[in-house]
Amino acid sequence: MEGKKFQRFIKRIIDIVVSLIVLVPFLPVWITIAILIKATSQGPIFFLQERPGLNKQIFSVYKFRTMKPGSEKMVKGQEVMKEDARITSIGKLLRRTKIDEIPQVLNVLKGEMSLVGPRPERIASLADYDDEISKRLNMSPGMTGLAQVSGNIYLSLEDRYKFDVYYVEHYSLLLDLKIIIRTVGVVLFGEDRYVNKCLVDINQSAKEVAAIKEESVSK
Repeated sequence: MEGKKFQRFIKRIIDIVVSLIVLVPFLPVWITIAILIKATSQGPIFFLQERPGLNKQIFSVYKFRTMKPGSEKMVKGQEVMKEDARITSIGKLLRRTKIDEIPQVLNVLKGEMSLVGPRPERIASLADYDDEISKRLNMSPGMTGLAQVSGNIYLSLEDRYKFDVYYVEHYSLLLDLKIIIRTVGVVLFGEDRYVNKCLVDINQSAKEVAAIKEESVSK
């Protein structure tokens, strides 16, 4: 337990340092992107939406706006696909490169998010959470996560939840490092490149429980 607490402390330090590196030196780039968003479509530069975070605490998540005004209404569990007509011209590039998520470093600095963790969902999704799915709220949500580097929009909602719960139950700094490295690959090559190329076996916990039960019976 103490080891986990220390790792979470180190995780927070890394969150702050990396966020500052992303935010400060590249500020001129983010200003240029903001100008492009405003010049190519009507609407605000940023998209803000309330999401549940650690222990269901509600916070406003920041993103560069990539969709036309009024497009925020979505079917629950249905991801925005690459050719969605609601995406703006500059939005396609921002979503493809994940640059639209960059403003979330502000959430990370505020302690509302982490660089790595389960992606924050809409508040309405909480109504469908059972005890198992609720485990994903036991850690701060992340800018990237295990599900996001394992197929993301190509995964079913059920499998995304399984990846999130696995991450919470098996958290380590090494797993975070693997996810960050894979995230670079997702940005360079696209999410479809990693379909069926999971970093972990999300059924591992169930297998471990089954093995323990089998061992108990054999004794």
